[in-house]
Amino acid sequence: MGAISGGGGNSRLLIDYPESQRNQILDYLFKPGYGAALQILKLEIGGDANTTDGAEPSIEHSRGKINCDAGYEFWLAQEAKRRNPDIKLAGLTWAAPGWLNAGDNDFYTSPGTISYLMDWMTCAKQKGLTIDYLGGWNERYPRNGSDAWYKKLRSRLDAEYPKTKVIGGENDWSIAGRMMDDPGLKNAVDVMGLHYPCGYQDAMANCADKNRGADYRASQKLIEQGKTLWASENGSQDYDKGAPAVARAINRGYIDSKMTAYINWPVVASLYQNLHFSKNGLVLADQPWSGAYDVGPTAWVMAHTAQFAQPGWKYVDGAGGYLGGDRANGSYVTLKSPDAHDFSTVIETMDATAGQTASFTVRNLPADAVHVWATDVRSFDARDAFAQQPDIKVKDGGFTITLKPGYVYSLTTTTGQGRGTAASPARADFPKTHADDFERDKADTGQQARYLSAMNGAFEVVTCTGEGHGGNCLRQEATGTPVRWTDENYSDPYALIGDLNWKDYTVSSDVMLEEPGHVEVMGRIGQQGRNNNGLQAYLLQLTDEGEWAVRRSEIGSGGTAWKFTTLTSGKLKKEPGTMTWHHLALSFRGAAITASVDGTVVGEATDSSYPKGQAGLGSGWTHARYDNFKVTVGGGDPAGACSAAPAWTRKNYQAGDVVSRDGSIWKAQWWANPNNEPGTPSSWGAWKQIGTC
Repeated sequence: MGAISGGGGNSRLLIDYPESQRNQILDYLFKPGYGAALQILKLEIGGDANTTDGAEPSIEHSRGKINCDAGYEFWLAQEAKRRNPDIKLAGLTWAAPGWLNAGDNDFYTSPGTISYLMDWMTCAKQKGLTIDYLGGWNERYPRNGSDAWYKKLRSRLDAEYPKTKVIGGENDWSIAGRMMDDPGLKNAVDVMGLHYPCGYQDAMANCADKNRGADYRASQKLIEQGKTLWASENGSQDYDKGAPAVARAINRGYIDSKMTAYINWPVVASLYQNLHFSKNGLVLADQPWSGAYDVGPTAWVMAHTAQFAQPGWKYVDGAGGYLGGDRANGSYVTLKSPDAHDFSTVIETMDATAGQTASFTVRNLPADAVHVWATDVRSFDARDAFAQQPDIKVKDGGFTITLKPGYVYSLTTTTGQGRGTAASPARADFPKTHADDFERDKADTGQQARYLSAMNGAFEVVTCTGEGHGGNCLRQEATGTPVRWTDENYSDPYALIGDLNWKDYTVSSDVMLEEPGHVEVMGRIGQQGRNNNGLQAYLLQLTDEGEWAVRRSEIGSGGTAWKFTTLTSGKLKKEPGTMTWHHLALSFRGAAITASVDGTVVGEATDSSYPKGQAGLGSGWTHARYDNFKVTVGGGDPAGACSAAPAWTRKNYQAGDVVSRDGSIWKAQWWANPNNEPGTPSSWGAWKQIGTC
């Protein structure tokens, strides 16, 4: 029983939680006898590109420059191991850094990919982690060269990490048929990895190939020959509403196809809520600023197996199946310990419409009572999840239980199960003003900035250079188009942050291009298309040649593509060039959008498409730096310069300066002519204050 961290940044915000709540969440996921009690954790091998709801950083953005501290997957694995030293670890690639892209966007045929995986394995070893299983390219099997690639991987592992087993396929049933036809592939692969064999985002009621085709039949023969069949990715279910489907799939995976692992995607919903799979996982943990989280029923459904049978236990054929021989009544499976001293039976009645009585007979039962735990999956009361019930007395080697509809039951001779007691604090809005000079902790160098979530590329804190920018700053590290997993028509790096309900605000940052290209700040970021196919946002982009534009990005037709509209654009008189710091600011007041470069307004536009949303940063696939990033909600210029001073003034004013007109004196403020009237100032209407700086 396990889960996946990765496949799209779904764990991103967890590491930013306050230590107390972060530990509570980790306990609910990994601590034995406390929560989901996961037994295997699959980690994404980050590749700098979007892999569903975000991009995870590679350990090697550039060939030979390895940073084992990149990202958060090794940290998460260490935390899992700290709670359960016996937990197994697996690694899998979704995307790979640009230097591995040979131009055909193919991980299997690109030179150097296996050596790259060995670098990742070495990093894991340096972190005190043993990778028990390693896979290929997620959901991209079979392809040209993929079978040969697995054989080379096995050979390399035999030389360097001989105890690491290979999970093959990580896609559909075809891996089984190809293994039957190719003895070399069969020898290379230990585990046949299936994705969503019980269905995708549906009831997950049937966990066998519907046609019982040749590949399915091959899988069953390979099991008889000692190979293993796993649901190596299953789930994609809501942490709160997906429990019934997960309960079915855990039991029926073995009943229908003899799968001996269920690995849920993803482990935690720790991402912003404008992303497509924002509530999928076992725990909702999307508010590190408040510390709030919610353990969903899906976690407790997982616990009904994970807390009652450990790796090494065996399913008992003949002690499982469908209640009354009918899928509609529910299912049951039985597992026994290696010494056959203990057993556990897990029952689900998700689709039952009435109570049922089930009688069990157990040979040589060592106990005089069976312990019972139950979850009412249909209940909205948290007290009905994973609740211990009265023991059932054993009489003449048997016992009887009445099963309610919509329940999961675990019957066991073991002890040590439990339900955690830690409680979440209340949810709260993101702070109205966010500022980051990236100096919070010098140890953060090489890490991601607090609350900032990369959607493409790799934004990491580095030691800064340049006039007036000592200490740390943020750098976009990924260069060259990566080996991509998603298929969006626009894939430039960007990262988002903040509250989806921010309305009128200014987002600003110091920026520097290290190579020719563009850099940007973003605002009013709303919904993202599935797998990063489109985004609702406004962007202020500046190139090294001085071309600037305010653009509106959209989710294109059918929600499957990016679409851009330029609202206003121009060119600076002086080219910004490279290796020089500049300041970008993008302001929103109702439908009014104002763009500033180095304290001077360069463009204004009116657009009411997006009234609210997050802020962000972006660039091309080049190195770019950012410092003094700030979001100020409700007005004001974070840079301290009144770049929207009245047209009748002769300069931009700093905060605290005085502005004189007709004998009146004001402190420097943001002003705007309400009607944008032409002519002389004397013909204009009253000035309207729209904020202070």
